[in-house]
Amino acid sequence: MARKKVKLAWIANDSSRKATYKKRKKGLIKKVCELSTLCDVNACAVVYGPGERQPDVWPWAGNAQHVVMRFKSLPEMEQSKKMMNQEAFLSQRMAKLNDQLKKQQREIRQLEVTMLLHQCLSGKGLQEASVNDLSELMWVIESEMKKVQERVEFIQQEKGKRMLKMKEEEEGRTTTALEEVVAMEMEALQKQQWFMDVLNQQDHMVWCWEEMTQPFGDCNPWLDGPYP
Repeated sequence: MARKKVKLAWIANDSSRKATYKKRKKGLIKKVCELSTLCDVNACAVVYGPGERQPDVWPWAGNAQHVVMRFKSLPEMEQSKKMMNQEAFLSQRMAKLNDQLKKQQREIRQLEVTMLLHQCLSGKGLQEASVNDLSELMWVIESEMKKVQERVEFIQQEKGKRMLKMKEEEEGRTTTALEEVVAMEMEALQKQQWFMDVLNQQDHMVWCWEEMTQPFGDCNPWLDGPYP
């Protein structure tokens, strides 16, 4: 379960204030001890309680004095670099709260103008709207129209990219089909050329045969057999 947020204000009840002091002092010393052990840094804690003659010092007085002397040896600008008193802390806190308040006021005003826009779209008139309301309403309308225009341009760009990609894929498929047709035509031509080469070889063999049989006249020794 989350711990309840504590209000940073002086505790009026004496018993409650003393109990909080003891509890917070113990937690503070524990945190300083963890910081020194985990990060290996020189740290000390000196806590003066109400009605106490001696302060609570961690880890011991000699170490704390060494850390304090080392701090005082730094230049004044370095000493106050990260130092914050109560007035500076409250000023910083107030500035932060003012920023949060302004942010919430802007968000509330934007919601009011958006509701006014929805009322206009539903048919309600603007007779009761002030000049400031109308001015901010115009700004909201222009802002929404700009968003719609940017969305339309984005969709058109994506559509163009998809169309270009589809065109490139179609051209790629057409190129592949054309290459297949050319390959088939080349294969057919090669087969036709091979057939023509075979026919030429056969014609050459017939011509050679006729040249060989011409001296024998009408008698063909290969067909008619040897002479009687």
